[in-house]
Amino acid sequence: MTHRRIRQFNTRETYPEQQLDNDLCQAVVAGNTVYLRGQIGQDLDTRESVGIGDVEAQAEKAMANIAMLLDEAGSELGDIVKVVVYLTDIRYREPVYRVMGKWLKGVYPVSTGLVVSALARPEWVVEIDATAVIPDERA
Repeated sequence: MTHRRIRQFNTRETYPEQQLDNDLCQAVVAGNTVYLRGQIGQDLDTRESVGIGDVEAQAEKAMANIAMLLDEAGSELGDIVKVVVYLTDIRYREPVYRVMGKWLKGVYPVSTGLVVSALARPEWVVEIDATAVIPDERA
């Protein structure tokens, strides 16, 4: 089986201020499972950070990115089975989970929430990682 890699990139482009050279992608489809890279408040086309200083705007962008990537993979938000949320401050939990709740109403994925000291860039305060499936009728 061949894995399908969606939106390949190199970390030199995403983190030009860091001395990195890693080939990555935003999503991998392996069989009927879609693994997404953790999504943050970043425009995937321009690589620009959005919602700086606004945790809800960053969460909205992360969820919009997730929806877009799942669509590109042949899946959708309703097919999400697991979500992992990384916050840089416990006070962000309620606003972030309210945003996620709007996007995932009626989905019922399993969820893990973590508070971490930092994310890859200091302006990013929330990262949302998701795993989904592609139902057999769409595979």
